[in-house]
Amino acid sequence: MAKKFSTYAVLAVIAGGVVIGAWRMFVEEGGHSAKRDVVVPPLSGDAALGKAAFDTNCAECHGDNASGTGEGPPLVHQIYNPGHHADEAFFRAAEYGVRQHHWPYGNMPAQPQVSHREVARIVEYVRALQKANGIVYQPHRM
Repeated sequence: MAKKFSTYAVLAVIAGGVVIGAWRMFVEEGGHSAKRDVVVPPLSGDAALGKAAFDTNCAECHGDNASGTGEGPPLVHQIYNPGHHADEAFFRAAEYGVRQHHWPYGNMPAQPQVSHREVARIVEYVRALQKANGIVYQPHRM
């Protein structure tokens, strides 16, 4: 009986940790549907071309300047820093889609109409926005 109780106690502590982690992400970070105020830096080269590709293919869900909408998360958010979501994550998302894992918006479908070159430019644009908004590489901790 005592062993069963200790097992339940450990599970309760783990569940509490998950709840606290989720609360911190969604409440302290401004909530899952909160549109971010985004500082837009001067853009040149591939980042400027990336903005055009983003506006055509991504902004409907991810918002103007990747600020988020009620349909998709802001990409100018600490969770997308290069240490947690490397550039390759953007390429894979466009090619294969993404199962819901950080946000409650549902799965992202693949975007086959976006070429590899356009994704590279979109990444340049998003990284420029992130840098201008203080989001830089941080090692991923699990």
